[in-house]
Amino acid sequence: MKMRYFTAAMLVVAGVFLASGQPAVAGHAHHGHDGAAESPVAAPADAVEYPDCVHCGMDRVKFAHSRMLIVYQDGEKVATCSIRCVALDLKTKKNKPVASFQVGDFTNGTLIDAEKAHWVIGGDRRGVMTKTPKWAFADKDAAEAFFARHGGTPATFAEALKAATDEL
Repeated sequence: MKMRYFTAAMLVVAGVFLASGQPAVAGHAHHGHDGAAESPVAAPADAVEYPDCVHCGMDRVKFAHSRMLIVYQDGEKVATCSIRCVALDLKTKKNKPVASFQVGDFTNGTLIDAEKAHWVIGGDRRGVMTKTPKWAFADKDAAEAFFARHGGTPATFAEALKAATDEL
């Protein structure tokens, strides 16, 4: 009888835990991501279709604000957790023509054109998969507000990609 009550109590606790939306395992310690900024947004469609980074296996829903999607000219799509894994993919596929780069807007996780985004390199917010963080914003004012609050350097996509490539 006591075991039945214990089991019922554990099921209630597990249900409350799952309903809270908290991850079963905190952080991404085995990748060095404890303390990295996590996305506060709902799962975007591309992150549902491609839930894990092809290079490191990181959860693209959890890191929706830094995830990227490369579309090569031959139609191949490569879904990554961050610009670091984009740099790795480009390094392994030298000279393969790219049709587009999309990145999650840091503010809301919406995919935006990475080449038109306003980037911030550095600052006091911990990055995803890189020593030096690189964040993209659709809105220039949002990028400037982030820069004013957290530091860093305004940049272009080319500059952010070069910085990520240099860290490989």
